[in-house]
Amino acid sequence: MDIRTRLENDLRTAVGRLRQIGGAVAVEELPGAIGDNSPFADEVDGIQACGEREIGFATRELLVDRVNRLSAALERLSDGEYGICVECEEPISPARLQAMPEVQTCVRCQDRIERFGRQLESVELDALGDDE
Repeated sequence: MDIRTRLENDLRTAVGRLRQIGGAVAVEELPGAIGDNSPFADEVDGIQACGEREIGFATRELLVDRVNRLSAALERLSDGEYGICVECEEPISPARLQAMPEVQTCVRCQDRIERFGRQLESVELDALGDDE
């Protein structure tokens, strides 16, 4: 299977999953079982329903991110830029592309981005701590 076909198949699958959960996340569930007047059951059911909605929202967010990455990868493929790191402009290893065809950075740049992100979070937390 060529890379375009794989990216298109992965995109179709992600969009399909997104459509499946799209309506499910928006559905409000009424807490408590029918005939169950226990306030404890209502509270537990409400917490459980809220947790399920949060998981649904997180899942939808991850799928939207994946759809965007796959679409961007198809665009880079059309532009002749697929497989080239957007940070350092060096080739991305074939094994990395095989594992995650939508990836746009090489391992070295991705590692740097993640380390910088963690450092930035630490600096932001330190700054917040100083204000309190």
